[in-house]
Amino acid sequence: MIRVLVMVLTLLSDAALAVEPDEVLSDPRLEERARDISKGLRCPVCQNESIDESNANIAKDLRLLVRDRLTQGDSDEEVVGFIVERYGEYVLLQPTVTGANWLLYAAGPLMLLFAAGMGVVYLRGRSTAAAPQDQALTEAETARLQEIMRD
Repeated sequence: MIRVLVMVLTLLSDAALAVEPDEVLSDPRLEERARDISKGLRCPVCQNESIDESNANIAKDLRLLVRDRLTQGDSDEEVVGFIVERYGEYVLLQPTVTGANWLLYAAGPLMLLFAAGMGVVYLRGRSTAAAPQDQALTEAETARLQEIMRD
């Protein structure tokens, strides 16, 4: 019984999120669009939470702003553009791959290729390095070694 209750509450918690009843739009299509937009926007004060999931005051303000812009007739792209213009690209949970961001996306693979190249150069250098030649010990070294081994 408890397992069923926990499972039902877990499933319902995702649907409820942090959107309060006074925020919900009367038009179901607009509300669905608002939820879709909200899931892609990061709360400025929370750690990697969408504004749809966050209980912070600024997240509520952003949810209301999204719904207000939608009721004014803005498209989804215009709403997101307005919020990005106001708060910066940080509010996007998936930033665009344009401008300076391409370097951030490419940095990981570029560093991996650089490290692999350095590894190849190091291993090739080791294989071509002259191996030390075996040299016999001199008489003095042999005598010293025998003296040390006796002690």
